[in-house]
Amino acid sequence: MKLDIDKIGNEGRVRISGSMFVEDATNVREKLLALFDEGVANLTFDLSGLEYIDSSGLGMLISINKRCMQKGGKIRIMELRGMAEELFKLTRLDLVFDIVKNK
Repeated sequence: MKLDIDKIGNEGRVRISGSMFVEDATNVREKLLALFDEGVANLTFDLSGLEYIDSSGLGMLISINKRCMQKGGKIRIMELRGMAEELFKLTRLDLVFDIVKNK
């Protein structure tokens, strides 16, 4: 898995590519929690390169979403595709998150 995080004001931009498994989810969660300590309230995830995400990755996103809401912010997910998109639909997380697809 490859992870890139940029902070712009009170927004964090997160790009994840490859496959996210349990050990990756823990690492990502720790880095995102550190962003909240720096005043970030909104997160935008670019998941165009995410090929697979396991249940721990999905759980991490739910946990981070809850933290965003507590900070008065929100999560937006951009360019969800392929198997990752299917997993979001199967678990109905496509109804929980603001998912934006560029056409």
